[in-house]
Amino acid sequence: MTVPRIFLVAAEPSGDLLARETAEAIKSQAPGVKLAGIGGGELKKIGIESPIDIAPLSILGLFEGLKAYGTVVKLADAAADSILAFEPDAVILVDSWGFMLRVAQRVRDRNPAIKLIKLVGPQVWATRPGRAKTLSNLVDHLICIHQMETDYYEPHGLPVTVMGNPALSRTQRGDRDAFRSKLGLSGSEQMVLILPGSRPSEIKRVAPVLMEAAWLLKSERPELRIVTAPAPSVRAQFVADYPNLADWAVITDEGDEAADIMAAADLALACSGTVTSELAVQGTPFIVGYKTDWITWSLARYLLYKPEHITLLNIAADDTEIAPEYVQTRFRADLLAERAGALLSDADALRVQTEAQNKALSRMGERDEDAPFIAAQTILNVISDQK
Repeated sequence: MTVPRIFLVAAEPSGDLLARETAEAIKSQAPGVKLAGIGGGELKKIGIESPIDIAPLSILGLFEGLKAYGTVVKLADAAADSILAFEPDAVILVDSWGFMLRVAQRVRDRNPAIKLIKLVGPQVWATRPGRAKTLSNLVDHLICIHQMETDYYEPHGLPVTVMGNPALSRTQRGDRDAFRSKLGLSGSEQMVLILPGSRPSEIKRVAPVLMEAAWLLKSERPELRIVTAPAPSVRAQFVADYPNLADWAVITDEGDEAADIMAAADLALACSGTVTSELAVQGTPFIVGYKTDWITWSLARYLLYKPEHITLLNIAADDTEIAPEYVQTRFRADLLAERAGALLSDADALRVQTEAQNKALSRMGERDEDAPFIAAQTILNVISDQK
């Protein structure tokens, strides 16, 4: 049997992590597989060196995307060149709609025989259902997160596999006691975790408000332990932006386990994203904050985005606010600090939110198997059907 050749493409940190997990699952099911890819530090951990730097692709908002359009096109050209040089049986395009669309178009034009598999589809259930037709015309298979997505693709004949939420596959519970012991925290002392985002633009636009809210909390409650856990992709930028942070907060070490950090917190202030589902898995109540440029916000709120909320957990709970959201005009440090303070003072409120988060998680866990395992199995089956 011919050894399968697979090329993975990831354009930002969350996609890089899923690409690495999927690659590991592929190797476990097909030990002789040949893998290559474009990504970041996660793929590098398993020996997949990226031929291009994906850092410029961590773009937030329409305005920033327009400014970076030339860079995106050049990187899409470079990605297609690397893919064609590897001569893969299949290309796995992980998340990142705009960039992956351009990569797929270039590969399809130059070698239609290569199977194109989209791993995580665009949020057609929230914005732009027309993207379902665009994707169906371009790729051979979609591996999506939610069962509700499948109805959008059925009219266009695109084969779809539901893998479930990858964040829920990272279900190992963190060691709360171990991390709190490392910080010297007693059982009664409270810890607030700040998760400032994983993109440079989020560190610029979202992190300052989260950090100001943390400072207000610390000023009102000197005994409160503030812990910050910047993503590896933006750690240097975050540390440079807050040179005096160690005077009043803790910056986690690079070797600390994310699950342990999240489990140790009594409450988290988090930039909107995949991390909110990961917090919920750890049983940690959280408050969500987010802000983008006004052009993107106006288009999303009034023309494109259907749900009332932006956090997947809230959307899964029938679009109700079980985790407080402070977005755009409401994204203010004083409001965040006030809400956080109220929650920290009310053990029952924290318990009720955690229980509601757990119920929403159960609705999101649509498959019992590990999501990357399902993705890997699907990829190998698509290749096998091709041969």
